[in-house]
Amino acid sequence: MRRIGVVVNPIAGMGGRVGLKGTDGKVEAARERGAEPRAPERAATALAALREYGDEIEVLTWGEPMGAGAARDAGFEPVVLGEPAGDETTREDTRAAVRAFREHGVDLVFFVGGDGTAVDVAEELGEETPMLGVPAGVKVYSSVFGVSPRAAGRIAARFTDTERAEVNDIDEDEYRRGEVVTELRAVVRVPQADERQSAKQLGGGTVETLAEAVAEEARSGVTYVLGPGSTVGAIKSALGFDGTTLGVDVWRDGAVLVRDGGEAEIVDALGEDNVVIVSPIGGQGFVFGRGNQQLSPAVIERCEIEVVASRAKLDDIGVLRVDTGDPELDEQLRGWLRVRVGAFERRLVEVA
Repeated sequence: MRRIGVVVNPIAGMGGRVGLKGTDGKVEAARERGAEPRAPERAATALAALREYGDEIEVLTWGEPMGAGAARDAGFEPVVLGEPAGDETTREDTRAAVRAFREHGVDLVFFVGGDGTAVDVAEELGEETPMLGVPAGVKVYSSVFGVSPRAAGRIAARFTDTERAEVNDIDEDEYRRGEVVTELRAVVRVPQADERQSAKQLGGGTVETLAEAVAEEARSGVTYVLGPGSTVGAIKSALGFDGTTLGVDVWRDGAVLVRDGGEAEIVDALGEDNVVIVSPIGGQGFVFGRGNQQLSPAVIERCEIEVVASRAKLDDIGVLRVDTGDPELDEQLRGWLRVRVGAFERRLVEVA
């Protein structure tokens, strides 16, 4: 019998689609912008996979909205060890759940959230008991997450060996100002699996020629949705404007229509012909679903997709990944994609 402690951070990722680049201290602001919780849905997907692929699994969890309901909906009869302390959940509720899991000798702590949640779990858990995350946050820099909710469920059900991995976090206030300041917060045990994501590495190469070529080829009347990152940032500069380094901007015919926009603003700015330009995250390969949740299925489905990257980055990541929150769209995006790596050169890369 495998005993798995399940805890859900129900507010994780709420700031993503509305352009807040995180939810720490911004829950009310996210709600005012119309944000809806995404963690419960991702928890349900992960737990359904855990149920599908696992045998003889006992789920221990925390009261609603931190896991009990999602576990029951997936077909488990969970042991509920406690309840949130108040109407609004806090990081201390997550930590209390992890302490209870540790005391009850679980074989794995299976959490739903982002890097902040990973830090809370790691600091309470220590290095003896393994942990695994279901990616639900805006920033997912740590190597303790499955590449998607279903992948995380499969890993939790099937893993046999563990290895050490890093928990990283960033300063969200600096992130909103366009600076990525990462900090190693813990080293933990995680399941050994190919479907676990790598820690994000910052890297790149010379992209000026690539950026200038993309800008020169910009078509009249076409709306360009420009994602975050330094590579796409170089394209924004080549188009003649000072773009948002870690946000999404929208440009058409020499005019910036949206700066650092959320999902709704981006959708409103789309025209008849649209192109979304993104670059994969170094070390991980994600083109959608990490740090750019503003590029939601509602945006992606209306756009032609152009992926750009330096040659060095592609050599490092090997494959591309997507985690849009819509499994059907993810499946449509999988296959082989031509990634632009220069003024004229494109490289065929698999979207796994």
